[in-house]
Amino acid sequence: MTKLSIALAVSLFALSSTARALDQVAPTQPVVAKPACGGDLEPWFNGLIAEAKAAGVSDKGLGELLKASMDDKVLERDRAQGVFNQTFLTFSSRMVSDYRLKQGAANLKKYADTFAKAEAEYGVPGPVIAAFWGLETDFGAVQGDFDTLNALLTLSFDCRRPELFRPQLIALLKLFDSGVVDAKTTGAWAGEIGQMQMLPTDYLERGVDGDGDGKVDLKHSAPDAIMTAARVMHDLGWRKGEPWLEEVKLTQELPWENAMRTNRLPHSKWAAWGVTGMKGPLGPDDGDASLLLPMGRKGPAFLSYANFDIFVEWNKSIIYATTAAYFATRLAGAGPLEPTNPEAGLNPEQMKELQNKLAARGHDMGPKIDGVFGILTRDAVRDEQIRLGLPADAWPTPELLGKL
Repeated sequence: MTKLSIALAVSLFALSSTARALDQVAPTQPVVAKPACGGDLEPWFNGLIAEAKAAGVSDKGLGELLKASMDDKVLERDRAQGVFNQTFLTFSSRMVSDYRLKQGAANLKKYADTFAKAEAEYGVPGPVIAAFWGLETDFGAVQGDFDTLNALLTLSFDCRRPELFRPQLIALLKLFDSGVVDAKTTGAWAGEIGQMQMLPTDYLERGVDGDGDGKVDLKHSAPDAIMTAARVMHDLGWRKGEPWLEEVKLTQELPWENAMRTNRLPHSKWAAWGVTGMKGPLGPDDGDASLLLPMGRKGPAFLSYANFDIFVEWNKSIIYATTAAYFATRLAGAGPLEPTNPEAGLNPEQMKELQNKLAARGHDMGPKIDGVFGILTRDAVRDEQIRLGLPADAWPTPELLGKL
């Protein structure tokens, strides 16, 4: 898709006739029927304008929308998310660097009062917030240079995930209306804004004025960003005073099919199967935990608790979520990962071959074969390992590929 001026494409809503056309759509009326995505741009955009008007967006926000453009670079980034093809050890070693650990510690000290307030009000510890801050923008240093309005317009028109991005576009227009966000604001290619890379709905509904200056500025105010992130995690269900992730040792073979994120068991059960802490036996139960093996039974091993789900809600990639949770443990005082020797995994082409074989055996691989080691692939691998009598640790290996 080439960069296309919406103002030129939509003659029915040229500036000279915008008010007259919009007056026909009362805010209380149902949203008019519209193409969900793709297709002819003009009727799609007319539907978007009507939806925005019905949602309460004023002429200020609508006027900015008329200036927006499609950006093909956004789609290029959306289609090329190679980060999700990396292993946990590759990704985490790159992302949890010495620099980020030092900067994280420095920022926890610099903004100690704000982090303390965030934990007091929302229950989320400083190291957890700081871990996301570091991974998302290097503590505010790299916030992205994509035009946010153009990015969300493009992703709303694209047919891959319009149901996610269209509400974000409407929320962004409301932020324009209120003056909270400048119409020329920039951020990540997927529409996230500010030091914590918040989507417009979270900015609009959960933004917190952390520095008391009477406004919420997630791009320039670290206290605003910290407090807003804490509120978002609280609203996602963060449990105050409970752990999120703990590295553990595996001292014996165990029923590997039990190692899945949704299968939470008490410490006593894992201890009976030979799971220990890094410095001795597992401590008293801190709530049920699941055994997380991001690279199989011979790679790093963790117990993940209910709060780990909040990391997954923040970013659905298990590799990202595990890295963020591990980074938070490091900032909270845990040591580096214990050296392990995981079995070789699959390259992207082998992963696609595996997914095709799994699909041929009736497993759900999603809308298309993408070579990404996601939840559907992980679950299917575990099922096939059980069928073939292999250790069911959900880690795809060349051996498994050869047996399918």
